[in-house]
Amino acid sequence: MSAGVRRLRLPGDLLAPSYGVRSLAAVLPAAAGALGVGLQTSTGLGSKDCAGTFGLPRVDRVVVVLVDGLGLQNLTERGGHAPFLRSLIAGGRGLVSSFPSTTAAALATLGTGTSPGRTGLVGYTQRNPATGGLVTTISWSEQSDPYRPGPKLSAPVVTAPADLQREPTVLETLAASGMSVVAPGPAKFDGSGMTRAALRGPAYVAAESLSDQIDAAVRALRKPGLVYLYHGTVDKVGHRDGPDSWQWGHALEAADAELRRLVRSVPKGTLVLVTADHGQVAADMARQHDVALTPELADGVALLGGEPRASHVYVAPGTDPLDVAARWSDVLGDDALVVLRDDAVAAGWLGPVADHVLPALGDVIVAARGAATVVDSRLHPASARAMPGVHGSLTPAEMKVPLLVAQA
Repeated sequence: MSAGVRRLRLPGDLLAPSYGVRSLAAVLPAAAGALGVGLQTSTGLGSKDCAGTFGLPRVDRVVVVLVDGLGLQNLTERGGHAPFLRSLIAGGRGLVSSFPSTTAAALATLGTGTSPGRTGLVGYTQRNPATGGLVTTISWSEQSDPYRPGPKLSAPVVTAPADLQREPTVLETLAASGMSVVAPGPAKFDGSGMTRAALRGPAYVAAESLSDQIDAAVRALRKPGLVYLYHGTVDKVGHRDGPDSWQWGHALEAADAELRRLVRSVPKGTLVLVTADHGQVAADMARQHDVALTPELADGVALLGGEPRASHVYVAPGTDPLDVAARWSDVLGDDALVVLRDDAVAAGWLGPVADHVLPALGDVIVAARGAATVVDSRLHPASARAMPGVHGSLTPAEMKVPLLVAQA
């Protein structure tokens, strides 16, 4: 550890990310191990070890389901809405997600079996090293920059996912071995930037609803192989109505019923693994900090990336990141943990970090605590600032995700 890097100690209300055999990164390698395919990711996860750690049997067919936003704490607290999934908790495991605990970072971690520091997907938005602008990782498009004067972008500038995300995916490795790998999902995700970056490899089958996706999965499993399913409604409803809302419970009920049907419909012996990318917490609007309205936060900041629960602060040229971090820490107080990039990297928050990924990371990284958020009204529309359900930080509610195992 260099003299300029400080050892981080997390406060007791935060949970360090993990990229080992008991993390989200291990799920697809474990599925490969259950199918008898040997592989090892660039961060050292071996398929046999992961399958053994999870106690998975040797099978010919596996379905991996990712329910976006279904944290272990969310599921436990609202388990009355999910009798089927709740019945699997006792025989399942709690895994740890990535930092930030957000979809782009976590899906790439899942898809490659590595870490955000390897995949380069480090937030909902992040600096594009090629242009210096702010790129939205889900859509792979560049935003207009409110921090710099001059003409605004008239149209999104689409970036190349492979320029940043250079890791092979577990799914493409399985497909290259000759195994059938199928991913039913909405047509809009077929060939999308996020799919190409994090989940490339499967034969994509257009299927809009979860019911249609499960029907497609059952058809695909007429022959041995793996099916990957992504379900985004629970997370979407949580953002819109909050994870404590009746609407969220209704969305969970619908997903639970369909996943029960999946297990009852697939060929006998099929292994079904259900996990999530992150959980959600209910935001406290009284603890929201707006960079645009707070000079102590705005001073010396060239760009703000990430999301309200996990910010990448890119400092202006000639500005000392340590000064920015000190001011942010003073203003945010107990509402956030504010750290320098090098300290976060040394602490392993992002796993092993590739050289080409470093410029995408904020010079200062902010992890919200409690129910606080950090926004910038120059960047975030009122609807985004008012979202009742949020995620991205290091609280157990956001970081712990389930691994539920069922066998037909």
